[in-house]
Amino acid sequence: MKTISKITIGLAAAALLIVGCGSATPSGEQKVKASVSEESLGLRTTDLYSEESTVAPKTEYRTAGAGSSTKIARAFQDAPPMIPHDVSDYLPITINNNACTGCHMPEVAPSVGATAIPKSHFLDMRPKHEFDGKMFTKTIDNMKNETSVKKIDHLSMSRFNCSQCHAPQSQGNLAVENTFEAAYTRADGAFKSTWDEVVYDSLDTVGGSAATVTDADIANANSAAGSLDH
Repeated sequence: MKTISKITIGLAAAALLIVGCGSATPSGEQKVKASVSEESLGLRTTDLYSEESTVAPKTEYRTAGAGSSTKIARAFQDAPPMIPHDVSDYLPITINNNACTGCHMPEVAPSVGATAIPKSHFLDMRPKHEFDGKMFTKTIDNMKNETSVKKIDHLSMSRFNCSQCHAPQSQGNLAVENTFEAAYTRADGAFKSTWDEVVYDSLDTVGGSAATVTDADIANANSAAGSLDH
């Protein structure tokens, strides 16, 4: 009985202590935490409980025709350049029709003032593996750092759908202005790709008739990833 009484007294004392240590000020007033207004949440300025007057910013693409537009600086080094002109007459691109090639193929672009499709788009990076109906055999050995990159004389079909990477840019007002500043790796990086030099002109692959084995490959001959016969 004495034990129970001690427990009861202890609980009562704890309750009084909690009440006494509340958020009351010395003058006896309760402190109230400042609340965050709903109007300050998010970026919209209209009523949060009604969509009647809420309209998203209008998307406005450039209307300048091809040949009369101004180039858009790349977002970062080697980023796919944005399309600076109206594309309403050129899309969609289908397997049988790509209007972009009419101006941007390398043999045409200089004469019409267009940006030429880069050399990197004239590479076949898809190894042709073998399947005899029963057994699938890879034509390259990834464990030996082998790759399959071949120069071709036509636009690679993996690059045929231009709008897969390139898109027009909206000129609508942004809810939040973009303050990102690109740090290009070369002086002309805003409008020039490095892929022509890195991927094409100094092309080094392992395997294939036009392949070479680099010093870096040989140095990596006995790595944990595999071995390289040379």
